[in-house]
Amino acid sequence: MKTKEKFYTYIQQLQDTITSSLEKIDGKARFKEDLWNREEGGGGRTRVIENGDVFEKGGVNISAVHGPLSPAMQQYFGVGEVDFFACGLSLVIHPKSPMVPTVHANWRYFEMYDTQGNIVDQWFGGGQDLTPYYLFEEDAIHFHQVCKNACDAHNLNFYKDYKQKCDQYFHNAHRGEGRGIGGLFFDYCKQNDQMTMDNWYDFVTEVGDSFLDAYVPIVNRRKDLNYGEDERNWQEIRRGRYVEFNLVHDKGTLFGLKTNGRIESILMSLPPRVQWVYDHHPKAGSEEEKLVKVLKNPVEWLDY
Repeated sequence: MKTKEKFYTYIQQLQDTITSSLEKIDGKARFKEDLWNREEGGGGRTRVIENGDVFEKGGVNISAVHGPLSPAMQQYFGVGEVDFFACGLSLVIHPKSPMVPTVHANWRYFEMYDTQGNIVDQWFGGGQDLTPYYLFEEDAIHFHQVCKNACDAHNLNFYKDYKQKCDQYFHNAHRGEGRGIGGLFFDYCKQNDQMTMDNWYDFVTEVGDSFLDAYVPIVNRRKDLNYGEDERNWQEIRRGRYVEFNLVHDKGTLFGLKTNGRIESILMSLPPRVQWVYDHHPKAGSEEEKLVKVLKNPVEWLDY
C-alpha cells in the first residue's frame, strides 16, 4: 500500500476512535458530521461537537486534497507548477469549564509531483499541544511525559527537539507569550540516513495514538471542579489570544485558505465565546498571573 493510502486509512480510523471517546466523556453532545468535496480535487469529513456538558465546541476533522498547487503556495514552497496531495487529521477541543485546558493536535502527510506524476518531495508533520486557562503542574507534566514516551520509542532526541520547536511555533510574538504550555511540533519529516518514510509513518502514528492518553486523564481530573463568572471571564480573555494566534500566525490556517479549503472546517478551531478586554492584566499574585508568567517563559516540564 502506498504511503498516502496507508496514512489516510490511519487517520480515518483515528478520527473514529477520538470522536467516540470524547462523546463518552461528554455524555450529552454528539459530533455532527459533514462530508464535503473540494472542486479542485479531494474532500474531507468534518466532525463538530457543540454545547455539551463538558465540551463547549470542538472539531475533529480529516481531509485528503489534491490537484495543482496554487501560485501562492508555489511561492511559499519555492517551486514551479506542480501537483500535490495532502491529507491529515486536525482537531481543536474547547471545553466548557475554564479548569479544563483547550487542546490542539494535527498529523499530516504531503506529496508533490512532477508533470509525469512522479513524487519529487514528500514529508510528514504534526504534533499536539495544550492550552490551559488555569495551571495545574501535574497536568502539564503528564501531557509532556506522554509526548516524551511516544518520541523515545523512536529517537531519544525527538522530544527535546520537537518540544523546543513547539514552544517556538505556538508563540504569539506580538504578545511576547506562548499560546499554551506546549507539547510537540514537527514538520518536513523526510527520508534521511536515520529515518525512512516507513519509520516516519511509525513515529507519527505513535504520536497520534498517544493523544487520548495525554488528554483524557486531564479532562477527567478537572471537568467537575467548581468555577464562577470570574474564571469564565478569564477563560474567554485567554481564548482571545488563541484566536489571535490562529488568524495571525498559524501555517495550517494559511495553507487551508490558500488552497481553497473548506472555510467552516478551517475556522472550526475558533472558540464560540471570546473577550478582548482593553489593556487587561491579571491581579498580582493570582492564579491567572501564575499562568501568564509561565507563558512568557517556557518551562521544561519534565525537569520541573
